[in-house]
Amino acid sequence: MIAMILAAGRGERLRPLTDSIPKSLVEVHGQSLLERHLENIRDAGITDVVINLGWLGTQIVERIGSGGAHGVNVVYSPEGDNILETGGGIHRALPMLGSEPFLVVNADTYTDMPVPAVELEEHQTGHLVLVPNPDYRHGGDFSLEAGLIQNSGSVMHTFSGVAVYRPEFFAGCEVGRFSIVPILREAADANMLRGSLYDGFWADVGTPERLAALE
Repeated sequence: MIAMILAAGRGERLRPLTDSIPKSLVEVHGQSLLERHLENIRDAGITDVVINLGWLGTQIVERIGSGGAHGVNVVYSPEGDNILETGGGIHRALPMLGSEPFLVVNADTYTDMPVPAVELEEHQTGHLVLVPNPDYRHGGDFSLEAGLIQNSGSVMHTFSGVAVYRPEFFAGCEVGRFSIVPILREAADANMLRGSLYDGFWADVGTPERLAALE
């Protein structure tokens, strides 16, 4: 399996910290978010990683290089100033991600979640890991019913940003900037997404206040 870490975002809500460093290189307890994810991926036995680049992406290349210091092989998918969002960024990187299901991780989270061991059934195009809604977020994104991701339900959870997708999940998408959310909604309605709930530690490092709480 190949992994992709989404690290192109601007990190607007973490400004002014992210005026000078990319969000994925923000440190918690002396280690950057990105390096923590790389080591977690390595510990799961995954050695090939794609990282997309946007805001201050050259700093990521300078810090991570080929990934050897972290026991992985890293290649980059640069997006320049035209950051392609979640869907567009993954779609652009598809030629690097192979023909088998691949892992995607949002760089701007801090968690002790192990990489999920996922076996997709033939008709399923993806698997999302959900987490209980954090205190600052009450509505949730999806429910989990009999192992299937649903757009509504009695108990809603938050999408953790960790997922496994088949390349076919992006069939029909066009090159350019787009969010993955509408595609997730459509796949959920078609019962093509499996899911799991992780109830360990997970945090979205989205604001200075959340970063301070982690520290």
